[in-house]
Amino acid sequence: MNRIGTVIVALIVLLIVLASTMFVVDQRRYAVVFSLGEIKDVYSQPGLKFKLPPPLQTVLYLDKRIMTIDNPEPERFITAEKKNLIVDSYVKWRIIDPRKFYVSFKGDNRLAQDRLTQQIRSALQEAFTKRTVTEVVSTQRDQVMQWVKQKVGDEAAQVGIEIVDVRMRRVDLAAGISDSVYSRMAAERKRVANELRSTGAAEAEQIRADADRQRDVVVAEAYAKAQQVKGEGDAVAAGIYAQAFGRDPQFAQFYQSLEAYKATFRDKKDVIIADPNSDFFRFMRGSGGAGASAGKAGK
Repeated sequence: MNRIGTVIVALIVLLIVLASTMFVVDQRRYAVVFSLGEIKDVYSQPGLKFKLPPPLQTVLYLDKRIMTIDNPEPERFITAEKKNLIVDSYVKWRIIDPRKFYVSFKGDNRLAQDRLTQQIRSALQEAFTKRTVTEVVSTQRDQVMQWVKQKVGDEAAQVGIEIVDVRMRRVDLAAGISDSVYSRMAAERKRVANELRSTGAAEAEQIRADADRQRDVVVAEAYAKAQQVKGEGDAVAAGIYAQAFGRDPQFAQFYQSLEAYKATFRDKKDVIIADPNSDFFRFMRGSGGAGASAGKAGK
């Protein structure tokens, strides 16, 4: 019975020792194998791995996922205009070289985040001191973030870290200077708007002048064409009248006198003072005028 118990104990110890030689690498982590305190191997691919039992070899796991440094409180920075800005930023980072990372921080993520936070703060302050409030807030905001990412990324790569992204979620002016900055920005926007309105008014006036000129040209050409057609029509009409009146000159005189009467006595209120015996009224007198003419017209 004692032999059986001994065998069982030996099997259990063997299983424990065998189990201590196996470990599983998760796809979200690196596995760093240490041999007597020194890094022996680094595993980044997931799966079942083997090692010597402790204390000959031990395993340390490091997270390979993207991690975030999110400052709980916004920080204050000074611009080139000596004005304070309140900046709320965050950093995305991950481990890309477990060996360098362990040598630099002993595998402690908090130490790495503290160092990155200091580097990001220093880079932001350097970027802000070279720019004005307007440049930081609007015109060069993307350039600032890219520059900070590049600067801190070069330093972080030396300790096995990759800077994935640097973002400023909020950039506010410190109390006391917001109103003056907003007023200056509003005045600048108003100046640009007035400039655009002036340019638009000048272009509109030019378009109107061009349209008026084209209209005058079209009207003049149309009037010239109309006068030409009218002149041709008057010439044809005059020819017809001349041909018709040439056959009977007296009738022509009678017709022209009727046209003159019509034009003279168009309105009932019109009054004319003239000698009834004048030649103008000869066709309105008895048989000597209208009758004779009518008779000849009948012929």
